[in-house]
Amino acid sequence: MKEKEKNTDTKNTFYITTAIAYANAAPHMGYAYEVVLADILARYHRLRGEEVFLLTGTDEHGEKIIRSAKKAGMGPQAFVDGNVEKFTSLVEKLNISHSDFIRTSDKKKHWPGAQMLWTKLLAAGDIYKDTYKGLYCVGCEAFITEKDLIDGKCPNHNTPPETIEEENYFFRLSKYADRIRQSIERDEVEIIPMARKNEILSFLDEGLQDISISRPEGEVLWGVPVPNEPGQMMYVWFEALINYISALGYGKKDHKLFDTFWPADVHIIGKDILRFHAVIWPAMLFSAGLPLPKRIVVHGFITSEGKKMSKSLGNVIDPAAFIDKHGAEALRYYLAREVSPFEDSDFTEERFVEVYNAHLANGLGNLVSRVTTMAVKYFDGSVSRALANDVPTQKGYMLFGESEKIEGFSIPYIFSSHIRPRYDECMETFSVHHAMDMIWEAIGVLDRYIADYEPFKLIKTDKEKTENIIWGALFGIVQVAQMLAPHMPETSEKIASLVTAAEAEAGSDEPSVFKVETPKSPLFARK
Repeated sequence: MKEKEKNTDTKNTFYITTAIAYANAAPHMGYAYEVVLADILARYHRLRGEEVFLLTGTDEHGEKIIRSAKKAGMGPQAFVDGNVEKFTSLVEKLNISHSDFIRTSDKKKHWPGAQMLWTKLLAAGDIYKDTYKGLYCVGCEAFITEKDLIDGKCPNHNTPPETIEEENYFFRLSKYADRIRQSIERDEVEIIPMARKNEILSFLDEGLQDISISRPEGEVLWGVPVPNEPGQMMYVWFEALINYISALGYGKKDHKLFDTFWPADVHIIGKDILRFHAVIWPAMLFSAGLPLPKRIVVHGFITSEGKKMSKSLGNVIDPAAFIDKHGAEALRYYLAREVSPFEDSDFTEERFVEVYNAHLANGLGNLVSRVTTMAVKYFDGSVSRALANDVPTQKGYMLFGESEKIEGFSIPYIFSSHIRPRYDECMETFSVHHAMDMIWEAIGVLDRYIADYEPFKLIKTDKEKTENIIWGALFGIVQVAQMLAPHMPETSEKIASLVTAAEAEAGSDEPSVFKVETPKSPLFARK
């Protein structure tokens, strides 16, 4: 396989991944958040004209899978097959525009890449055999140290680790400590947010030790076999990381996708698996002579009453059931705006209903209903820009990110010069929640615009000026729909079907006429 840097001179591509979810149980809200966040970014980059590949999937090997399958009275393959159906169903319910769904138990798609990378590291002299004795957390599927424990227990699962001793293969992680540090310090691998970058640099200050990358087969052969070594399987975390390239055809004859999309532009991961992605994964790629991913965006946990939602702790909210009750678009809204991409965020149904009514039913839905109703009632659904210039805003508005009020500007100007640039800046810095703030800032501007001019009263005395005001509001609604497209695609499409640009002025991106319909039912009915 030709291993090279991506040709950025001729390719306009964007490769984004989620972490692959562990298939020992049904998906929880944390996975829903991660795929929605990745999907929002993928859709945004498609709208910018880029060729996008969005990867998600499931991690299906490891001792925890075997134990869970035994407890359920099933074989491991049947067990993970049942759970994977729940993940793929959730991805469909959430309207995720993924390019592929990788499964690590897929012998044709994943195993060749995993075994190819193993042979590359072996050829580089970075794999050797030794005896390991230490602590192992089955919940994390990871070897841990005494200093990682709190009161003798794993802090993520609140269970004591097991002490194991076995002969395994090791990877010379320590060999790459300096190169890893340099790549992070120089932002060759940019870790976002900065606090997570500093966390990894502090971790590197403690020094790196070589790591075990294989396990004995045990009672059940369940994992990717180590090439030419009967009785050894690749350690689950080692081969799981390889999914990012195996899904692109690494290790196979047809590796066109790999040549096109690698290195990844963004890995979206949770904060609990940062060390695997920011330390071990780059070292593996260094050893194999492959380019490093460009960015690692690290999100916090979705908590329930301050505690991490975890299948092990039993405090999860079932996202599939939540969608059945409240709708996928409403959940996408909440995850996009109310959950921070960089910090822990609490999730309760009470808070969800509160923001749903305030921002969706009373906010966006009410604005679209009011304006389209006036457009149809007063102008038979065909609204022109009646005057030479759009009516300026009557009162000064303090916009998000501004140091002073803006006033006397048209609605198109406010969007082009203030709202859209700030929205784009938020999206480009992965601050998806603040991008949503900008959209609702725009909704607020349009609400105040209608309140200032009261077209429902003005129509009695000045039809021409009223038409101009409604045109401005419709222009703003179209802009809102466009910005919503990555976050709430179905809602964006519904609004676009209600308000369409029929004609464009010569030399201008601003339409002279809007054709309008009223919604047959509320975009978001109150709860």
